[in-house]
Amino acid sequence: MTMEFPLRTPDSAPEAFERSGKVLGLVPNLIRVMASSPAAASAYLDLTERLGQSSLSPEEQSVALLTISRFHECHYCMAAHSMTGRMAGLPDAVVDALREDQPVPDQRLEALRRFVVAVLEHRGAVPDAELEGFRRAGFDEAAILDVILAVALKTLSNYTNHLASTPLDDVMQDEHWEAPAGR
Repeated sequence: MTMEFPLRTPDSAPEAFERSGKVLGLVPNLIRVMASSPAAASAYLDLTERLGQSSLSPEEQSVALLTISRFHECHYCMAAHSMTGRMAGLPDAVVDALREDQPVPDQRLEALRRFVVAVLEHRGAVPDAELEGFRRAGFDEAAILDVILAVALKTLSNYTNHLASTPLDDVMQDEHWEAPAGR
């Protein structure tokens, strides 16, 4: 069941608006929803800042965030990260493959995508073969932990968007995405 959450305003959530502007450069509807819980909004912004400081490049972060959002079938985050992934320099072929839950044409990014899916499917108890494939692609212990950080970040936002039916921001409309029927 979903319910309508209010989209908070600068008057009703000044701290969330100020911090979101500093961290994200804007105040998306996700933050306007999350501002109903200052702790949730702050946690999301904290995790976003930490992921930005991680060992994953901006392109790798985008692959992880899109993969997680696709796995969770989050309409809002799929649109948001499709847009920001393209802005981060992720090729259209990679973004489009991730939106369709298909392998990506770049070997290293495909290893990342597969590892993220393994983390999600196995709830962190990743089989040795999947872990070894990720390491063979050049990822280290920091990257393993940074993928878990990305999962925590996106679980917070994806689940929020499911419950709140967060409306897409105007700037995301071109990246609209819906989960496949029958899943």
